[in-house]
Amino acid sequence: MSAITNERRHLLNLAYRLTGSLADAEDVVQETYARWYALTRPRQDAIDNPAAWLTTVATRVCLDLLGSARARRERYVGSWLPEPLPTDVADLSDRVTLDESVSMAFLIVLDAMTPAERVAFVLHDVFGYPFTEVATIIGRTPVACRKLASSARRRVRDAGTPLTPPTDQAQVVRDFKKAWEAKDITALIALLDPGATVTADGGGQVSAVQHPLQGRDQIAHYATTLFRVMPDMTILERTVNGHPGLMVQLAGVTTTVMAFELAGDRIIHIWAVRNPSKLRPWTA
Repeated sequence: MSAITNERRHLLNLAYRLTGSLADAEDVVQETYARWYALTRPRQDAIDNPAAWLTTVATRVCLDLLGSARARRERYVGSWLPEPLPTDVADLSDRVTLDESVSMAFLIVLDAMTPAERVAFVLHDVFGYPFTEVATIIGRTPVACRKLASSARRRVRDAGTPLTPPTDQAQVVRDFKKAWEAKDITALIALLDPGATVTADGGGQVSAVQHPLQGRDQIAHYATTLFRVMPDMTILERTVNGHPGLMVQLAGVTTTVMAFELAGDRIIHIWAVRNPSKLRPWTA
């Protein structure tokens, strides 16, 4: 793999974790290289570390996006969720490295941070940049970056839940699929934590619950109702952001991608992405 391909992959991984959107991440990488190629050859040659220059530019583009995203969220219809990553698609899995920092649960926590917290934390804690380099990239002092990362780290700890091994999680998700297809409310309730939550993102483009559903009874009844009104619905097991998840299709068209978070053998969070703009990699 060439050096430029490795660098593009690094920038895509960084931008996806910073923006929570594969589409935005690809735009960030494109913009970063556009700025690089806009430089004259003498200016390129004068840059001691092109990789560091590209990382700095990509991060600052992400910071601008995160700042404008705050305003866009105020106009967003319903709940906003990160764009799900189809990690069992070879092309994408070759470009995006799978680890806990791309899980839906982790991206949700990242999204609750301020842009500066998110950038400092991702650069230092996820990608291992020293604070002196983080400070140069985002234009703050190393002390300020250390404080930002520490604040972000507390958010991650406060949101932390016991991790379920992927093999065990796959079985729980599979059991949920079977119970859902069977419209077995009792079995669904048994798989859900009493305080389980479902959050759906339709983006105002398709129907979706506007507010999170809370409580296993409500979730189980809602799930079985969906199957009754859409009997031709097909549920498929898929890897979502590196973890077992589900994909829902109607007449062969992907309409929903679902990510799960477990505590032990119980489901505590379900994130259902229905916004068609966020499902393009799943429908290609």
